[in-house]
Amino acid sequence: MTKNNGSSSQHPADSHDLIRVQGARENNLKDVSVEIPKRRLTVFTGVSGSGKSSLVFGTIAAESQRLINETYSAFVQGFMPTLTRPEVDVLQGLTTAIIVDQERLVGNPRSTVGTVTDANAMLRVLWSRLGKPHIGGPGAFAFNVPSVRAAGSITVEKGGKKAEKVVFTRVGGMCPRCEGLGSVSDIDLTQLYDESKSINEGAITIPGYSMDGWYGRIFNGCGFFDADKPIRKFTKKELHDLLHKEPTKIKVDGINLTYEGLIPKLQKSVLSKDLDSLQPHIRAFVERVATFTTCPECGGTRLSEAARSSKIKGINIADACAMQINELAKWVRDLNHPPVAPLLTALRHTLDSFVEIGLGYLSLGRPTGTLSGGEAQRTKMIGHLGSSLTDVTYVFDEPTVGLHPHDIQRMNELLLRLRDKGNTVLVVEHKPEMIAIADHVVDLGPGAGTAGGEVVFQGTVDGLRASGTLTGRHLSDRASLKRSVRKPSGVMKVRGARAHNLKNVDVDIPLGVLVVVTGVAGSGKSSLIHGSVSGRDGVVSVDQTPIRGSRRSNPATYTDLLEPIRKAFAKANGVKPALFSANSEGACPTCNGAGVIYTDLAMMAGVTTVCEDCEGRRFQASVLNYRLGGLNIAEVFDLSVADAVGFFGAGEARTPAAHAILQRMADVGIGYLRLGQPLTTLSGGERQRLKLATHMGADGGVYVLDEPTTGLHLADLEQLLGLLDRLVDAGKSVIVIEHHQAVMAHADWIIDLGPGAGHDGGRIVFEGTPADLVAARSTLTGEHLAAFVGKHDRPRHSEALRAR
Repeated sequence: MTKNNGSSSQHPADSHDLIRVQGARENNLKDVSVEIPKRRLTVFTGVSGSGKSSLVFGTIAAESQRLINETYSAFVQGFMPTLTRPEVDVLQGLTTAIIVDQERLVGNPRSTVGTVTDANAMLRVLWSRLGKPHIGGPGAFAFNVPSVRAAGSITVEKGGKKAEKVVFTRVGGMCPRCEGLGSVSDIDLTQLYDESKSINEGAITIPGYSMDGWYGRIFNGCGFFDADKPIRKFTKKELHDLLHKEPTKIKVDGINLTYEGLIPKLQKSVLSKDLDSLQPHIRAFVERVATFTTCPECGGTRLSEAARSSKIKGINIADACAMQINELAKWVRDLNHPPVAPLLTALRHTLDSFVEIGLGYLSLGRPTGTLSGGEAQRTKMIGHLGSSLTDVTYVFDEPTVGLHPHDIQRMNELLLRLRDKGNTVLVVEHKPEMIAIADHVVDLGPGAGTAGGEVVFQGTVDGLRASGTLTGRHLSDRASLKRSVRKPSGVMKVRGARAHNLKNVDVDIPLGVLVVVTGVAGSGKSSLIHGSVSGRDGVVSVDQTPIRGSRRSNPATYTDLLEPIRKAFAKANGVKPALFSANSEGACPTCNGAGVIYTDLAMMAGVTTVCEDCEGRRFQASVLNYRLGGLNIAEVFDLSVADAVGFFGAGEARTPAAHAILQRMADVGIGYLRLGQPLTTLSGGERQRLKLATHMGADGGVYVLDEPTTGLHLADLEQLLGLLDRLVDAGKSVIVIEHHQAVMAHADWIIDLGPGAGHDGGRIVFEGTPADLVAARSTLTGEHLAAFVGKHDRPRHSEALRAR
């Protein structure tokens, strides 16, 4: 390094302070070039479908992960997801990317908040050291470790060889009755078989149990019963062998096979798996056949009697996992045992992180499958907050999802803490409260889909406000309270609601109006509405459970739009409707209608290539000769929803059934999606609005919507509010669980739960009009709504944070 006048020039290693993207063309990006500062907080904004996720997740994060994966051996890469190089000319300055997305933490049924954050592991070590009586090591308190006892003989060489008998034992914490699941299942045998038929006549009604394949050969060749005799004529032993027989080696047609009774086989194959992870038809079967009840032996704690007997200061590990995390954090702070001081310090830090991130109302025993998308994303953050890694790129997908305005402030502080540790933080976000703390903003647009994919602004937040872009114009939007509200046509009574943290709640929900249910995260909103309203007759509920679909699923198949389109093509051309489905007779025979060919390279990562015969269009060539309104079926799949509304609304292609579905999709703000776009490429907000469009066609008098603003740009709010108004004006009752102040201000009636989360919530703290809520300012929601509509000076949290 050279020196000039006693001062040193910049070291070359310190010059790499930008992530440079040149010529990004992933999905709808149009040759995008952008420079992103490292070790700063950059927020990516733009309308839904403008290309934010394509740039951040599909280009920057995807290439970072692909390059890291390539450093592993070919053997290890074979177990990793296949990542292709993004469509981009140059990517420079990348660092390791950690993606913290909204994908739910759907593990196996034994996966809990404690197991996915290591908090449970630390508690197990703590009880193994301090618990009285001492029952064993950490495994003795683990509900996924069974107790094992084995006996055998070993040969000992002491002068002369001799055999000695030994007994091996391992103490595990798993409840032997429920095997660590916390619940046991009773099986309805009438859903397993039809006793009036024989097995060969199709008596077994379990999905996949066809007598034409291996099951037929096993049942006919096992010799335990007569497969041609009706099941109602089976002897007690024959019925036991059919239902309960333990795995037994048999030989059928010279082939060694294993026979096992129906019930143990079902327990292993589907009943022990997380219900949400099963295919829809299997899930429906499980819901019919099995009734899950709390395990009578462990009381739902999942733990053995021995594990529950060991206590610290009067509580066992099951009690600790059932406590609210903020209460558990206080209890742990009172422990003072020098031999385990480092462990206690680490445990306190983890539990305090939960409280800081706004999840103090959860318990460590909460199953991960029950967490919302926002809760799952914040749970993933816990491990990163205490990480020693620096110069990492953290990528967040709308971290404010599910957060009350009061909680967004804490999320902002956590993101800034990650940045201040020397990390690059990239956030895809719509909320103005989070955009306000950005060091750098990249705004994509100007529209959605083919009308987007360009960088329309990059710079500071003040520069965005003055830029004139769609985001810039709407960044300072503030809603005004309604001058008059609708009068209810009746009420829906809820009495004595006690689900989860609700404290015997009584409430009258007005009908025929727009009702907004609000409150801080964990206050009991979803427990009240989904627990006491959603299951009633005439109620159409659109919750946050993600829609599932394979690479073959798309908006047309999910919304049942494909059916009227196929029929219209068939009628116009005088052929069968099945020809116009890529999953049926019209599929390209080379790729089976997938449009791509997947090549498995054994130990190496598989390769995906576009099908050469159909060129990705999924249909065989002869099908593409049939036209409707001048377009073939592949060209129709390539239309956007907005274009398809016009195409099927008039002229030769006029199809009222298709037009009605398309109009609903356009109404919820996804007019830019292509009809054939794979569901796997949609964001969480897009999937939820697609689900909303589907449910709008259902018959029902009451609509329940759970956070419909998820993933919605500020400019699209007006369209959503117009849709809600149209539903109410059509005679429907609309109940919305929502945190967005613009939706609250637009409500006819507000029900506010709180005052806090978890044990501190579960009460109705306000019922009335938005104007009354603002005037009273008696709750956190009232304070923030008053600030939003400009009734007094807004808090200056954002300016203070940016100045840090």
